[in-house]
Amino acid sequence: MRFNKLGLICAALLACLGSSLTQAAPTPQEILAASDAVRNPDYPFGMTNTLIEYKNGQQTDTSTLGIYSKADPASGQFRSLIRYIAPARDANKLILFSGKDLWFYDPSSKASIRMSPQQRLLGQASNGDVVTVNLARDYKAVSATEEDTQDGEKQLRHCNKVAMQAGTPDATYHHIEMWIEVGSYHPVKARFYADSNKLLKSAYYRKYEKQLGIDRPTETVIIDGLDPKWVTVMRYSDLVKRDVPDLWLQREYLPRFKPE
Repeated sequence: MRFNKLGLICAALLACLGSSLTQAAPTPQEILAASDAVRNPDYPFGMTNTLIEYKNGQQTDTSTLGIYSKADPASGQFRSLIRYIAPARDANKLILFSGKDLWFYDPSSKASIRMSPQQRLLGQASNGDVVTVNLARDYKAVSATEEDTQDGEKQLRHCNKVAMQAGTPDATYHHIEMWIEVGSYHPVKARFYADSNKLLKSAYYRKYEKQLGIDRPTETVIIDGLDPKWVTVMRYSDLVKRDVPDLWLQREYLPRFKPE
């Protein structure tokens, strides 16, 4: 009888332990949020983004951007000011992403024009790709299944394949599949789709380096959904914690902005 009671107690303890382990497993949305934290600091920062476009293996265009970003305390989504550094013909043109609005400002015409996040900035990189985004704020992660996949250096990684749907009408893409490494939460690759389920582009997050305290990707390779020989590389450098005044993130301030 004592052994039966002991067996029942052990079974109950194991059931409780199993239950706690199940509860401790991160949800798809938590996995997505953790990958956001890998890509983006949780404080205001600045960085340089160099975009290089290739067609059939040959470089066809390049652009260098200075980016200043900070999270909106109300929504948690980033607001960003983007300044063209190069080429010279585009120097000091600005893009402002604030809340639902995205504006392009040309100092030569002194006009600000509303833009779409889906509009291409260079090659396969859209306006929505170059601004800092917390995906967990704009997308609902509906599932996460473990599978192995190759990363951008053709190394095998054990990942959660997270399927997400746009959660707001302002999301750049209708739905996304992202492979996020189990344990590290490093984004490895992603596929971006239109509402017709057409594959628009694929991306690989590569060349992880220690930046602002943790390993972050310093390069994203974007491949066209129809033509795999049309590739755009985004390289991130000069990542630094810095003040980003609220004044910089106002459309009315764009004509007065002066690069530091």
